[in-house]
Amino acid sequence: MNFADLQVFKSVVDEGGVIRAASKLHRVPSAVTTRIKQLEASMGVKLFHRDKQRLHLSPAGELLLGYAERLIQLSDEARDVVSGTTPRGTFKLGALESTTASRLPPILAGFHSRYPDVRLELITGTNDQLLGQLAERKIDAAFIAEPPSGQAFEHIPIFAERLTLISSADHPPIKRPRDIEGLSLIAFPEGCAYRRVLQRWLGVDSLVSFRVLELSSYHAIVACATAGTGIALMPESVLEAMPQVKLRQHPIPKAQSHVTTPLVWRRGEISPSVLALRTLLASQPKQKNAA
Repeated sequence: MNFADLQVFKSVVDEGGVIRAASKLHRVPSAVTTRIKQLEASMGVKLFHRDKQRLHLSPAGELLLGYAERLIQLSDEARDVVSGTTPRGTFKLGALESTTASRLPPILAGFHSRYPDVRLELITGTNDQLLGQLAERKIDAAFIAEPPSGQAFEHIPIFAERLTLISSADHPPIKRPRDIEGLSLIAFPEGCAYRRVLQRWLGVDSLVSFRVLELSSYHAIVACATAGTGIALMPESVLEAMPQVKLRQHPIPKAQSHVTTPLVWRRGEISPSVLALRTLLASQPKQKNAA
């Protein structure tokens, strides 16, 4: 198996057959067919099921396609990085909803202006969802809520955030965990790093003993807390984007409230687009740090 065979294989899959792949590759169909047969022989498996004039991927072909796509992408990235090529193609960026709403609009606008050849796709999710998508190569980089553990990822700190408890405007002060006994908690589903911070402040391993209203939108969480449904923990930067909302903030100790949002990517796989985003972030005015 060699790299050229993988390129031919992927072209046949993308084009839906040998003849169209041959046209795209500027080769005769017999040469493409020979390449596919050589690849199958070298691997000892059938990559396609042949049905008259159509080819269908076999289970082994499905497996190989994922690896072929990754190797071809890495080859393209290596060429672009070494040659200094301007970023292009699709850039799949993940981010927390809070970061998307409060931090990213000017950054994304600047990136789009500088790199018009990049098609930017933004995917939001919880901390753990985004790390999972990054590991599975469904996204290229992500803004998450806490530095990742292990050696699979690289990261740099970007935004300093301060977390605060929120409640309805007429709620009594909350100074310690026992002050919320009997109250409902409003939080993102499992996998949210800020939910884990709330658990640490409460001194529990999980929230199963509490009444928890799980929502997937900060606007919905703020609306419910303002209406007196319960209390929630969220970044102050999100609240700064909602100055019209009337609620009460309750500070928690610095050990729990001060967090840093990192930009994360797979170790050893930084693409031109991720590198360009890092450079753009470094040139931005410093965001207001948590004090």
